[in-house]
Amino acid sequence: MGFSPTRLNHAVLFVSDLARSVAFYTEVFGMEVMATEPRANAAFLRLPKSGNHHDLGLFGVGTAGGPKRRGAIGLYHLAWQLDTIEELAEARETLISSGAFTGESSHGATKSLYGADPDGNEFEIMWMLPRQDWGEYANAAPIDHLDLSAELQRWAGVPTAGRIVTEDAK
Repeated sequence: MGFSPTRLNHAVLFVSDLARSVAFYTEVFGMEVMATEPRANAAFLRLPKSGNHHDLGLFGVGTAGGPKRRGAIGLYHLAWQLDTIEELAEARETLISSGAFTGESSHGATKSLYGADPDGNEFEIMWMLPRQDWGEYANAAPIDHLDLSAELQRWAGVPTAGRIVTEDAK
């Protein structure tokens, strides 16, 4: 007998330099610091459109653990969903200008960008097709070239993630 959570509420990362990581996630992702815990050298951040208390926890642990090694046992990446393909194109420019962009691909039902934070923690920024348009990709996850210009032409103005409307967004 198992259980079935409704969604992932937040992620927590160990980072080498808390201030540097907070700066990265606030500047690149637009997150805001919701709380800090100096005794644990921790910060808790929330995305602007989120209904969560926090979406990301960061715990500064210094460099004792050494650098993250790609392909090592542990978390590979976190995937952050955007609402529109236009937001994905904007995210691409932000990742490139911040030096965090590492690649992009189409997985059929999702269109994805990849990046890494200052500690090498990888993340995916993705947009998902409307469910009724998954078609052959409903049970597949290819790794194909992403033609973002073509995807923008096809999917412009189509929101798929839903949003929590805040007073700021009104």
